[in-house]
Amino acid sequence: MRRGLIARSLVELPDAVLQARLDRLGAAMGEAQFDALVIYTNNTRPAGVSWLTGFVPYWSEGLLVVPRAGAPVLVVALSFRVKAWIERTSRVGEVLHTPRIGLKAAQRIATARADAAVGIVDFEGLPSGIAEDLREGGPGLRLSDASALFSKLRAKADPAEIALAARAAAIGRCALGVAAGDTLGAIVASVEAEARSLGAEEIYLAAATDLDREARFMRVEGERSLGKSFALRATLAYKGTWVRLVRTFGATAVAREAASRLAQAVAPLPGDCGFSGFRSWLIEGCRTTQPLDALMGSRVDGSTPPPPGALVSVQAAVSIDGQTVLVGAPALIGGRGEASSLIVDPDFG
Repeated sequence: MRRGLIARSLVELPDAVLQARLDRLGAAMGEAQFDALVIYTNNTRPAGVSWLTGFVPYWSEGLLVVPRAGAPVLVVALSFRVKAWIERTSRVGEVLHTPRIGLKAAQRIATARADAAVGIVDFEGLPSGIAEDLREGGPGLRLSDASALFSKLRAKADPAEIALAARAAAIGRCALGVAAGDTLGAIVASVEAEARSLGAEEIYLAAATDLDREARFMRVEGERSLGKSFALRATLAYKGTWVRLVRTFGATAVAREAASRLAQAVAPLPGDCGFSGFRSWLIEGCRTTQPLDALMGSRVDGSTPPPPGALVSVQAAVSIDGQTVLVGAPALIGGRGEASSLIVDPDFG
Protein backbone atom coordinates (compact mmCIF):
# COMPACT_ATOMS: atom_id res chain seq x y z
CA MET A 1 0.00 0.00 0.00
CA ARG A 2 1.29 3.45 -0.88
CA ARG A 3 1.74 6.07 1.80
CA GLY A 4 2.58 9.20 -0.18
CA LEU A 5 0.19 11.76 -1.62
CA ILE A 6 -1.25 10.89 -5.02
CA ALA A 7 -2.51 14.01 -6.79
CA ARG A 8 -2.86 14.72 -10.47
CA SER A 9 -1.10 17.73 -12.02
CA LEU A 10 -2.65 19.05 -15.23
CA VAL A 11 0.53 21.02 -15.79
CA GLU A 12 2.88 18.02 -15.58
CA LEU A 13 0.47 15.53 -17.18
CA PRO A 14 -2.08 17.42 -19.32
CA ASP A 15 -5.15 15.88 -20.88
CA ALA A 16 -3.60 16.40 -24.30
CA VAL A 17 -0.66 14.11 -23.44
CA LEU A 18 -2.91 11.28 -22.25
CA GLN A 19 -5.20 11.69 -25.24
CA ALA A 20 -2.24 11.54 -27.63
CA ARG A 21 -1.17 8.25 -26.04
CA LEU A 22 -4.69 6.86 -26.36
CA ASP A 23 -4.89 7.98 -29.99
CA ARG A 24 -1.64 6.18 -30.79
CA LEU A 25 -2.88 3.08 -29.00
CA GLY A 26 -6.18 3.19 -30.89
CA ALA A 27 -4.34 3.36 -34.21
CA ALA A 28 -2.13 0.41 -33.23
CA MET A 29 -5.19 -1.58 -32.14
CA GLY A 30 -6.78 -0.93 -35.51
CA GLU A 31 -3.75 -2.25 -37.34
CA ALA A 32 -3.71 -5.35 -35.10
CA GLN A 33 -7.49 -5.72 -35.42
CA PHE A 34 -8.14 -5.57 -31.69
CA ASP A 35 -11.59 -4.34 -30.65
CA ALA A 36 -10.47 -3.68 -27.08
CA LEU A 37 -7.38 -3.79 -24.91
CA VAL A 38 -7.27 -4.81 -21.25
CA ILE A 39 -4.50 -3.75 -18.85
CA TYR A 40 -4.16 -4.97 -15.26
CA THR A 41 -3.04 -2.70 -12.42
CA ASN A 42 -2.22 -2.99 -8.74
CA ASN A 43 0.28 -1.29 -6.43
CA THR A 44 3.19 -3.36 -7.82
CA ARG A 45 2.14 -3.34 -11.50
CA PRO A 46 0.77 0.18 -12.05
CA ALA A 47 2.81 1.31 -15.04
CA GLY A 48 0.55 0.45 -17.98
CA VAL A 49 -2.64 2.01 -16.63
CA SER A 50 -0.92 5.06 -15.14
CA TRP A 51 0.76 5.80 -18.48
CA LEU A 52 -2.61 5.99 -20.22
CA THR A 53 -4.78 7.54 -17.52
CA GLY A 54 -2.65 8.86 -14.66
CA PHE A 55 -4.38 6.43 -12.28
CA VAL A 56 -2.13 5.04 -9.53
CA PRO A 57 -3.74 2.68 -6.99
CA TYR A 58 -2.94 2.99 -3.32
CA TRP A 59 -3.96 -0.64 -2.91
CA SER A 60 -6.21 -3.37 -4.38
CA GLU A 61 -6.40 -3.95 -8.14
CA GLY A 62 -8.18 -2.98 -11.32
CA LEU A 63 -8.53 -3.47 -15.07
CA LEU A 64 -8.47 -0.72 -17.67
CA VAL A 65 -10.66 -1.49 -20.68
CA VAL A 66 -9.59 0.52 -23.71
CA PRO A 67 -11.93 0.36 -26.73
CA ARG A 68 -10.50 0.97 -30.17
CA ALA A 69 -12.44 4.25 -30.21
CA GLY A 70 -13.85 6.12 -27.23
CA ALA A 71 -12.86 6.74 -23.63
CA PRO A 72 -11.35 3.97 -21.48
CA VAL A 73 -13.28 2.39 -18.63
CA LEU A 74 -11.60 1.60 -15.31
CA VAL A 75 -12.97 -1.41 -13.43
CA VAL A 76 -11.71 -1.49 -9.84
CA ALA A 77 -12.06 -3.73 -6.81
CA LEU A 78 -12.35 -0.63 -4.65
CA SER A 79 -15.41 0.60 -2.79
CA PHE A 80 -17.66 3.25 -4.28
CA ARG A 81 -16.50 5.76 -1.65
CA VAL A 82 -13.20 6.29 -3.53
CA LYS A 83 -14.94 6.99 -6.85
CA ALA A 84 -14.56 10.77 -6.51
CA TRP A 85 -10.85 10.40 -5.66
CA ILE A 86 -10.24 8.21 -8.71
CA GLU A 87 -12.01 10.72 -10.95
CA ARG A 88 -9.89 13.56 -9.52
CA THR A 89 -6.57 11.79 -9.95
CA SER A 90 -7.05 10.12 -13.34
CA ARG A 91 -8.57 10.61 -16.78
CA VAL A 92 -11.06 7.88 -17.65
CA GLY A 93 -14.49 7.85 -19.21
CA GLU A 94 -16.14 5.78 -16.48
CA VAL A 95 -15.25 4.04 -13.20
CA LEU A 96 -16.96 0.74 -12.34
CA HIS A 97 -16.75 -0.86 -8.89
CA THR A 98 -16.98 -4.62 -8.34
CA PRO A 99 -15.10 -7.35 -6.46
CA ARG A 100 -14.88 -9.43 -9.67
CA ILE A 101 -13.14 -7.04 -12.03
CA GLY A 102 -12.50 -9.64 -14.73
CA LEU A 103 -16.16 -10.59 -14.94
CA LYS A 104 -17.35 -6.98 -15.14
CA ALA A 105 -14.70 -5.99 -17.70
CA ALA A 106 -15.59 -8.91 -19.98
CA GLN A 107 -19.30 -8.20 -19.71
CA ARG A 108 -18.68 -4.58 -20.64
CA ILE A 109 -16.69 -5.58 -23.74
CA ALA A 110 -19.14 -8.32 -24.76
CA THR A 111 -22.07 -5.90 -24.55
CA ALA A 112 -20.57 -3.98 -27.47
CA ARG A 113 -19.50 -7.10 -29.38
CA ALA A 114 -19.87 -10.67 -28.14
CA ASP A 115 -16.99 -12.03 -30.23
CA ALA A 116 -14.66 -9.06 -29.80
CA ALA A 117 -10.93 -9.55 -30.31
CA VAL A 118 -9.39 -8.52 -26.98
CA GLY A 119 -5.71 -7.91 -26.40
CA ILE A 120 -4.40 -8.48 -22.87
CA VAL A 121 -1.28 -6.55 -21.95
CA ASP A 122 1.12 -8.79 -19.98
CA PHE A 123 -1.25 -11.75 -20.30
CA GLU A 124 1.21 -14.07 -18.55
CA GLY A 125 1.29 -11.77 -15.51
CA LEU A 126 -2.51 -11.58 -15.21
CA PRO A 127 -3.78 -13.32 -12.04
CA SER A 128 -5.41 -16.62 -12.99
CA GLY A 129 -8.66 -15.81 -11.20
CA ILE A 130 -9.11 -12.65 -13.24
CA ALA A 131 -8.31 -14.50 -16.47
CA GLU A 132 -10.97 -17.10 -15.60
CA ASP A 133 -13.51 -14.35 -14.87
CA LEU A 134 -12.76 -12.73 -18.23
CA ARG A 135 -13.62 -15.98 -19.94
CA GLU A 136 -16.76 -16.44 -17.84
CA GLY A 137 -17.99 -12.89 -18.42
CA GLY A 138 -17.38 -13.04 -22.15
CA PRO A 139 -17.33 -16.66 -23.35
CA GLY A 140 -17.28 -15.54 -26.97
CA LEU A 141 -14.44 -13.06 -26.58
CA ARG A 142 -11.21 -13.88 -28.40
CA LEU A 143 -8.40 -13.21 -25.92
CA SER A 144 -4.74 -12.94 -26.92
CA ASP A 145 -1.54 -11.36 -25.65
CA ALA A 146 -0.95 -7.73 -26.66
CA SER A 147 2.29 -7.17 -24.75
CA ALA A 148 4.42 -6.70 -27.86
CA LEU A 149 2.02 -4.12 -29.28
CA PHE A 150 1.93 -2.13 -26.05
CA SER A 151 5.67 -2.38 -25.39
CA LYS A 152 6.49 -1.07 -28.85
CA LEU A 153 4.00 1.76 -28.49
CA ARG A 154 5.41 3.14 -25.26
CA ALA A 155 9.08 2.33 -25.85
CA LYS A 156 10.06 5.91 -26.67
CA ALA A 157 9.35 8.33 -23.84
CA ASP A 158 7.45 11.49 -24.69
CA PRO A 159 8.48 14.90 -23.27
CA ALA A 160 5.98 14.68 -20.39
CA GLU A 161 7.34 11.31 -19.25
CA ILE A 162 10.92 12.54 -19.49
CA ALA A 163 10.05 15.58 -17.38
CA LEU A 164 8.40 13.41 -14.72
CA ALA A 165 11.44 11.11 -14.64
CA ALA A 166 13.71 14.12 -14.27
CA ARG A 167 11.63 15.35 -11.35
CA ALA A 168 11.63 11.92 -9.73
CA ALA A 169 15.40 11.72 -10.18
CA ALA A 170 15.88 15.16 -8.64
CA ILE A 171 13.80 14.14 -5.63
CA GLY A 172 15.84 10.96 -5.21
CA ARG A 173 19.14 12.79 -5.49
CA CYS A 174 18.09 15.41 -2.93
CA ALA A 175 16.82 12.75 -0.55
CA LEU A 176 19.98 10.65 -0.73
CA GLY A 177 22.04 13.84 -0.52
CA VAL A 178 20.63 14.84 2.88
CA ALA A 179 20.99 11.34 4.39
CA ALA A 180 22.16 11.76 7.98
CA GLY A 181 22.24 9.83 11.22
CA ASP A 182 24.35 7.57 13.41
CA THR A 183 22.44 4.39 12.59
CA LEU A 184 21.03 2.82 9.45
CA GLY A 185 17.51 3.40 10.75
CA ALA A 186 18.13 7.10 11.27
CA ILE A 187 19.72 7.47 7.83
CA VAL A 188 16.85 5.68 6.12
CA ALA A 189 14.30 7.79 8.00
CA SER A 190 15.99 11.02 6.91
CA VAL A 191 16.02 9.94 3.26
CA GLU A 192 12.39 8.87 3.28
CA ALA A 193 11.22 12.02 5.04
CA GLU A 194 12.99 14.26 2.53
CA ALA A 195 11.65 12.33 -0.47
CA ARG A 196 8.07 12.49 0.76
CA SER A 197 8.34 16.18 1.64
CA LEU A 198 9.38 16.80 -1.98
CA GLY A 199 6.35 14.97 -3.36
CA ALA A 200 7.41 11.34 -3.86
CA GLU A 201 4.36 9.06 -4.01
CA GLU A 202 6.43 6.14 -2.79
CA ILE A 203 10.00 5.30 -1.91
CA TYR A 204 11.58 1.93 -1.17
CA LEU A 205 15.05 1.80 0.29
CA ALA A 206 17.52 -1.08 0.21
CA ALA A 207 20.99 -1.19 1.75
CA ALA A 208 24.34 -2.88 1.20
CA THR A 209 25.56 -2.35 4.74
CA ASP A 210 29.25 -3.28 4.43
CA LEU A 211 30.82 -3.06 0.98
CA ASP A 212 34.08 -4.58 2.25
CA ARG A 213 32.13 -7.80 2.81
CA GLU A 214 29.27 -7.88 0.31
CA ALA A 215 27.93 -5.64 -2.45
CA ARG A 216 24.37 -6.96 -2.43
CA PHE A 217 21.34 -4.84 -1.64
CA MET A 218 18.89 -6.12 0.98
CA ARG A 219 15.62 -4.81 2.34
CA VAL A 220 16.01 -2.61 5.37
CA GLU A 221 14.47 -4.64 8.19
CA GLY A 222 15.52 -3.85 11.72
CA GLU A 223 18.79 -2.25 12.72
CA ARG A 224 22.07 -3.38 11.15
CA SER A 225 25.66 -2.37 11.79
CA LEU A 226 27.35 -0.34 9.07
CA GLY A 227 30.79 -0.88 7.61
CA LYS A 228 33.30 1.81 6.71
CA SER A 229 31.56 2.11 3.37
CA PHE A 230 27.98 1.18 2.59
CA ALA A 231 25.36 2.00 -0.04
CA LEU A 232 21.69 2.90 -0.25
CA ARG A 233 19.42 2.31 -3.22
CA ALA A 234 16.31 4.46 -3.53
CA THR A 235 13.44 3.29 -5.73
CA LEU A 236 10.85 6.03 -5.90
CA ALA A 237 7.77 7.13 -7.79
CA TYR A 238 6.56 10.56 -8.78
CA LYS A 239 3.25 10.96 -10.66
CA GLY A 240 3.41 7.30 -11.68
CA THR A 241 7.00 7.46 -13.00
CA TRP A 242 9.57 5.24 -11.25
CA VAL A 243 13.36 5.61 -11.05
CA ARG A 244 16.25 4.10 -9.09
CA LEU A 245 19.30 5.87 -7.69
CA VAL A 246 22.25 4.52 -5.74
CA ARG A 247 24.64 6.32 -3.38
CA THR A 248 27.79 4.91 -1.74
CA PHE A 249 28.76 6.39 1.63
CA GLY A 250 32.18 6.49 3.26
CA ALA A 251 34.21 6.58 0.04
CA THR A 252 33.73 10.06 -1.34
CA ALA A 253 36.68 10.25 -3.72
CA VAL A 254 36.17 6.87 -5.36
CA ALA A 255 32.40 7.39 -5.41
CA ARG A 256 32.95 10.53 -7.46
CA GLU A 257 35.15 8.57 -9.86
CA ALA A 258 32.49 5.83 -10.08
CA ALA A 259 29.87 8.42 -11.03
CA SER A 260 32.11 9.65 -13.83
CA ARG A 261 32.71 6.11 -15.07
CA LEU A 262 28.97 5.39 -15.03
CA ALA A 263 28.28 8.40 -17.25
CA GLN A 264 30.92 7.17 -19.70
CA ALA A 265 29.49 3.63 -19.65
CA VAL A 266 25.96 4.88 -20.31
CA ALA A 267 26.93 6.95 -23.38
CA PRO A 268 27.12 4.00 -25.85
CA LEU A 269 23.89 2.34 -24.64
CA PRO A 270 22.09 0.27 -25.83
CA GLY A 271 25.52 -1.15 -26.65
CA ASP A 272 27.08 -2.65 -23.53
CA CYS A 273 30.76 -2.02 -24.34
CA GLY A 274 30.98 0.76 -21.75
CA PHE A 275 30.49 -1.66 -18.87
CA SER A 276 33.44 -3.91 -19.61
CA GLY A 277 35.38 -2.60 -16.60
CA PHE A 278 32.53 -3.00 -14.10
CA ARG A 279 32.08 -5.90 -11.70
CA SER A 280 28.35 -6.03 -12.46
CA TRP A 281 25.69 -3.85 -14.04
CA LEU A 282 21.96 -3.75 -14.69
CA ILE A 283 19.66 -1.79 -17.01
CA GLU A 284 15.96 -1.62 -16.08
CA GLY A 285 13.01 -0.04 -17.83
CA CYS A 286 9.25 -0.25 -18.30
CA ARG A 287 7.81 -2.49 -21.00
CA THR A 288 4.22 -3.17 -19.95
CA THR A 289 2.85 -3.11 -16.39
CA GLN A 290 5.90 -3.36 -14.14
CA PRO A 291 7.65 0.00 -13.63
CA LEU A 292 11.16 -1.48 -13.75
CA ASP A 293 11.81 -4.69 -15.68
CA ALA A 294 15.33 -6.08 -16.03
CA LEU A 295 16.26 -5.43 -19.68
CA MET A 296 19.95 -6.25 -19.87
CA GLY A 297 22.93 -6.66 -17.58
CA SER A 298 25.80 -8.81 -16.45
CA ARG A 299 23.45 -11.28 -14.78
CA VAL A 300 20.42 -10.99 -17.07
CA ASP A 301 19.51 -13.83 -19.40
CA GLY A 302 17.82 -12.94 -22.67
CA SER A 303 18.94 -9.35 -23.11
CA THR A 304 16.34 -6.83 -24.35
CA PRO A 305 18.26 -3.68 -25.35
CA PRO A 306 16.17 -0.52 -24.84
CA PRO A 307 15.26 1.36 -28.03
CA PRO A 308 16.25 4.96 -28.82
CA GLY A 309 14.37 7.43 -26.65
CA ALA A 310 13.67 4.95 -23.85
CA LEU A 311 13.90 5.85 -20.18
CA VAL A 312 15.92 3.40 -18.10
CA SER A 313 17.52 3.11 -14.68
CA VAL A 314 21.15 2.00 -14.50
CA GLN A 315 22.94 0.33 -11.58
CA ALA A 316 26.54 -0.83 -11.46
CA ALA A 317 29.30 -2.05 -9.15
CA VAL A 318 32.91 -1.12 -9.79
CA SER A 319 36.21 -1.61 -7.95
CA ILE A 320 38.42 1.49 -7.68
CA ASP A 321 41.70 1.42 -5.76
CA GLY A 322 40.61 -1.76 -4.03
CA GLN A 323 37.28 -0.32 -2.89
CA THR A 324 33.87 -1.50 -4.07
CA VAL A 325 31.53 1.29 -5.12
CA LEU A 326 27.86 0.97 -6.03
CA VAL A 327 26.38 3.69 -8.23
CA GLY A 328 23.13 4.20 -10.10
CA ALA A 329 20.86 6.75 -11.77
CA PRO A 330 18.16 7.00 -14.46
CA ALA A 331 19.19 7.63 -18.06
CA LEU A 332 17.73 8.46 -21.45
CA ILE A 333 18.76 6.31 -24.41
CA GLY A 334 20.01 8.49 -27.24
CA GLY A 335 18.52 8.60 -30.71
CA ARG A 336 20.37 7.65 -33.86
CA GLY A 337 23.81 9.23 -33.75
CA GLU A 338 23.24 10.61 -30.23
CA ALA A 339 24.89 9.48 -27.02
CA SER A 340 22.78 8.16 -24.16
CA SER A 341 22.99 10.24 -21.00
CA LEU A 342 22.20 10.19 -17.30
CA ILE A 343 19.21 12.31 -16.28
CA VAL A 344 20.80 13.27 -12.97
CA ASP A 345 24.40 13.31 -11.75
CA PRO A 346 24.95 10.39 -9.33
CA ASP A 347 27.90 12.18 -7.70
CA PHE A 348 26.86 13.05 -4.14
CA GLY A 349 30.29 14.35 -3.13
